[in-house]
Amino acid sequence: MQPKYKRVLLKLSGEALAGDQKFGLNEEVISGVVDQLVKVHDMGVEIALVIGGGNFWRGRQGTNMDRATADQMGMLATVINSLAMMDAIEQRGVPTRVQTALNMISVAEPYVLRKALRHFEKGRIVIMACGTGNPYCSTDTAAAQRACEIRADVLLMAKNVDGIYDSDPALNPDAKKYDRLTFSDIVNKGLKAMDATAATMCMENDIPVLAFALGEKDSILRAVCGENLGTLISNE
Repeated sequence: MQPKYKRVLLKLSGEALAGDQKFGLNEEVISGVVDQLVKVHDMGVEIALVIGGGNFWRGRQGTNMDRATADQMGMLATVINSLAMMDAIEQRGVPTRVQTALNMISVAEPYVLRKALRHFEKGRIVIMACGTGNPYCSTDTAAAQRACEIRADVLLMAKNVDGIYDSDPALNPDAKKYDRLTFSDIVNKGLKAMDATAATMCMENDIPVLAFALGEKDSILRAVCGENLGTLISNE
């Protein structure tokens, strides 16, 4: 297999890392992701990761908590996931750095674009935590922003479903899966696969997005190699 892309940003949902247990970290899931990341890295592909925090904290979780406070708690949850992923990758011998949008220098280095690019040159995987560092911004938006900043060739969004549907396939057995969409479709059809801010950012910077199922065999590796899977979102 040969990679289609030179530099990728992979967005992982926190829920995906929890596996069937729905909370916390599933070592089997993480091991499967790391196996693929190592193979992709060994192909010479530069990898950045943005990981959500929904396996530990999601929104206000039914409370009346202030939105900004709840979002900051979500940012901290992404750090837990990022450190766990860094440890798992480095146990496989691949150097990895966690960069955070919030200042926590005892745990990880601050996100600095030029340092991230230098890490790529050194063959390191870069995990970008804490979203954008601002409340009211989803990790989808953070992934889109970081993909634009590092000039990624593609934004890979690994989800719990095998692409984007016109309605929730878990609720509607007749839901239709899209193989291709434009960013305008995402906004105009009100599709929930990625938020409108993230879609607009990728549209304006011409960065394609591939949404696919993390649980499919070798899905990350296959996505990097340009195999036809999931739903491709682009300007065309």
